[in-house]
Amino acid sequence: MEYVFSDRKLIPYGMMNFKDIRLDNYYYVDKTSYIPLIERSNRFFFFIRPRRFGKSLTLNMLQHYYDVRTKDLFDALYGDLYIGKHPTPERNSYLVLYLNFSGISGGLHDYREGLDAHCQTRFDFFCEVYADYLPQGIRERLDEKAGAVNQLDYLVSECERAGQNIYLFIDEYDHFTNAILSDAGSLNRYTEETHKEGYLRAFFNKVKAGTYSSIKRCFITGVSPVTMDDLTSGFNIGTNYSLSPEFNEMMGFNESEVRQMLEYYSTNSPFNHTVDQLIAIMKPWYDNYCFAEECYGQATMYNSNMVLYFVMNYILYGKQPRNMIESNIRIDYEKLRMLIRKDKEFAHDASIIQTLVSQGYITGELKEGFPAANIVDSDNFVSLLYYFGMLTISGMHKGKTKLTIPNQVVQEQLYTYLLNTYNEADLSFSNHEKDELASALAYDGAWKSYFDYIAECLKRYASQRDKQKGESFVHGFTLAMTAQNRFYRPISEADTQAGYVDIFLCPLLGIYQDMEHSYIIELKYAKYKDPETRVEELRLEGIAQANRYADTDTVREAIGSTQLHKIVVVYKGMEMRVCEEV
Repeated sequence: MEYVFSDRKLIPYGMMNFKDIRLDNYYYVDKTSYIPLIERSNRFFFFIRPRRFGKSLTLNMLQHYYDVRTKDLFDALYGDLYIGKHPTPERNSYLVLYLNFSGISGGLHDYREGLDAHCQTRFDFFCEVYADYLPQGIRERLDEKAGAVNQLDYLVSECERAGQNIYLFIDEYDHFTNAILSDAGSLNRYTEETHKEGYLRAFFNKVKAGTYSSIKRCFITGVSPVTMDDLTSGFNIGTNYSLSPEFNEMMGFNESEVRQMLEYYSTNSPFNHTVDQLIAIMKPWYDNYCFAEECYGQATMYNSNMVLYFVMNYILYGKQPRNMIESNIRIDYEKLRMLIRKDKEFAHDASIIQTLVSQGYITGELKEGFPAANIVDSDNFVSLLYYFGMLTISGMHKGKTKLTIPNQVVQEQLYTYLLNTYNEADLSFSNHEKDELASALAYDGAWKSYFDYIAECLKRYASQRDKQKGESFVHGFTLAMTAQNRFYRPISEADTQAGYVDIFLCPLLGIYQDMEHSYIIELKYAKYKDPETRVEELRLEGIAQANRYADTDTVREAIGSTQLHKIVVVYKGMEMRVCEEV
C-alpha cells in the first residue's frame, strides 16, 4: 500500500481538547465569534444541547481563551480565528475551574462520594497549576476540609483573598439524571438531593455564594432541563440561553460551515462526488435542527459529530459509510429510552411518539425546566424529546410550537423506541427473520412476504388501546417496522409534486449499489364498522394515488436503476385485507 503524506488537516472526530486541535493541524470550525455575545450576556450562563453537538469542545475553547496560563499561546490558538482579530478585554484574565460531572462514578445512592472524589481531584489540580497566583500551602489546607461543599467554600474564599477571579465551567451538570429517572425507586432519593438540604443542592448553593466573591463567571452545560428546574432555587441566578436565537448556531454546524469543510477537503483528497452531491447525501440524515422559534425558516443545524464521522469515512474510503449512524449515537439514544421509562409508564409516552410518527408532527410548549417528578406531563415530555435532539422546531400550529423529527438518524431511533415498547411487554420480533425479509425485499422483489410479516406482527401485538387508535396505530407501526430495513430510507408523507405518499422506501443506492427494487406503499385504513365496500373503495383510491406518485421527479430521481413497485395495502381494523402490486 502506498502512503501519501500531506499537510491536509486532520478530522477532529471525537476530540474535545481545543489546544490539541489547533496545535496539531486539525480542522476547526470557528465558533469564537460567540465569545463577545457570551460576555454581553448574563455572567452565569446555562446552555442545553443534545449529546455530541460540540458542547465539551466549546467549553474547552472558552477555557483556553480565559485562562491566565495560556496567555503566551493566544496567537497560536486564536490568531487566525475571529476572536484573535477581535479580542475582548477579559481574555486570559481568569483562574479556570473546570468540573465534568460525567466523570462522576456511581449511582445516586453514592453520588455524594463520587462528587467529593471528582471535586477533590479538580480542586487539587487547580491549586497546583495556579500555585503562583494563590497563597502558599493552599492545597494542603484544602485537603484538610471534608467534602466538595466545604472545599469549594474554602477555595473561593482563598481566591478572593488573593485578588483572583474564577471562571467556573461545569460540563454535563445533569449527568446523574439518567440513573435517577431510569430507576423509579431513586426518585425519592433524587428529591432529597435536589430539594431542602440535600448535598447536591448544598453544592450549588455554595456555587451561588461564590458568585458574591471570586466566581465572576459560570458556564454550565447539559442535555436535559430536568435537574436545572429542581436546582434553580439552589442556584437561581443563572440564565438559560438554550432557546435564545442569538445562540442558535453556536454549537453544531450550519450548512455553510459543512460546505466550507467539504470544499477544503475536495482540494486535497480523492473525491468521487461533488460538494453538492455530498450535501444532498448528508442533509436528510444529519441536518434540520432548529433551537429557537425565531430562527425557524432560516439556518438549520447539522449534528457536528455526525458530519465529522461522515467526512472522516468519506476521505478514507471515497464513499459514504455503510452505517450512516455511528455506534456512539445509538448508545446515546438508548440512554434516552432509559431516561423516559419512569416505572415503565409507557402508555402516555408511547402515545405521544405514535402521534408524532403517524401525524408527522407534535405540538407543545417548550419548557425551560421542569421537575423530574413531572416528566410524564405532556409538554414536559415533548420538551425532553426536544432537548435530547429527538424533535426540532418547525414553526407554529394553532398557537403552539410545532415540532417534527429532524432527520433520518433520529427517525430510526424513535421508531426503534416505538417497537421497543412492545418488547418491554415481553413481545419480541425475530431480528433474523426481519433481516432475511429485508434482504429479499431489496434484492428479490419479495414484497408480499415482507408485508405479510408486518401484518402478522401488528395483529399479534396490538393492544386494546392500540386498536382504539386505529389508523394512526397501523400507520405508525408499519412505518416503524419499515424503518428497521437497512436498505431503505423510509419517507412518510413525502411531499411530491402530486401530493402525498404514505411511505416511499427510498433505496440507499450510495451504500448498496447493487440493489434492484424500490417501493411506494399506499397504506389505507377502514374501520371495523365500515362496510366491506369501503375496502374496495380504498383499494381503488390507493391504486390511483400510487400511479400518480410514481410519475414524479422526486421518485424518478431517487430510485435510480431499481425497479419501482407500487404496493397498495388496505387494513380493516387490525387485519390486512388487501396487499397487491399495481
